[in-house]
Amino acid sequence: MRVLSGIKPTGKLTLGNYIGALKNFAQYQSDHDVFIFIADLHALTLPIDPDELRTNTKLITAFYLASGLDPHKVTIFKQSDVSAHAELNAILQNYLYMGELSRMTQFKEKSQAMDHSGIGLGLFAYPVLMASDILLYEANIVPVGEDQIQHIEITRDLVVRFNNRYGKVLVMPEPQVTRVGKRIMSLSDPTVKMSKSESGKGDIYLTDDLKTMRKKIMSAVTDSGSEIYVDEENKPGITNLLTIYAALTNQSLEACVTKFKDYRYGDFKKEVADVVVNTLGPFQAKAMAFLHSGEVDRLLAEGAKKAAIIANKTLVKVKKAVGLI
Repeated sequence: MRVLSGIKPTGKLTLGNYIGALKNFAQYQSDHDVFIFIADLHALTLPIDPDELRTNTKLITAFYLASGLDPHKVTIFKQSDVSAHAELNAILQNYLYMGELSRMTQFKEKSQAMDHSGIGLGLFAYPVLMASDILLYEANIVPVGEDQIQHIEITRDLVVRFNNRYGKVLVMPEPQVTRVGKRIMSLSDPTVKMSKSESGKGDIYLTDDLKTMRKKIMSAVTDSGSEIYVDEENKPGITNLLTIYAALTNQSLEACVTKFKDYRYGDFKKEVADVVVNTLGPFQAKAMAFLHSGEVDRLLAEGAKKAAIIANKTLVKVKKAVGLI
């Protein structure tokens, strides 16, 4: 079975990215063929400073390694280093339709906040490139956040459409969403998701110093009453903190509710803060060691060579199917 996932090098990665993605990648590497990439072409869909893009690309690579990914077992690469991504994108854009793309939630949300005359084609056609990323590697399993399921669904629609026309050429992917911690919310407003593209006291960034992380947890918005239990509608703040604790300690939410049954909010927050700091402290140290080792560029170059072998095989199959070769 082949697993593929990637992270876009924009903004600052958060605790939500760690829980929803980074901490889970290593579990696949012993029993699966794993491809993990930095989605730098996707980063160009909105304006980004070139130096920020370069820095974030290296930092995410270091985070991948710090999360336990072994480059001898996993193929880690940069999307733009494998030209097949762009070439397959140029082919597959003919098999997804304007109406489908205009209904994508991510496009609608981002375009609403922009002047429509300034929206690039890349933002509108984002799902085509994402489909190309997945289909190039014939991925069976695609770990995603809850907000990315729609992109997998449109990829699956594309597979059906393409294979109905040309035969069984593309492999059908299956999304896999983390059960505990699939949505980590802002600490200052637990009704909205923690975001790497926002900037506020409610977001814990993986580059925050440990004192700042602890302060943000201790300042987290809680709810009326004094009981600690899961209720997303009436106790979103407490539910979010319980979710963070459960995800980082690999426990069920039910077990955590039992543990904190008689705790006061302040003592509960301190326990959550301890777990966050004790987890992300060593993670940060490992990431910085990898970043300063000079190995990142070499590992990305080696990964791109391995990824290109698989990607180019799929590209040739598609080009033959449509008549380009």
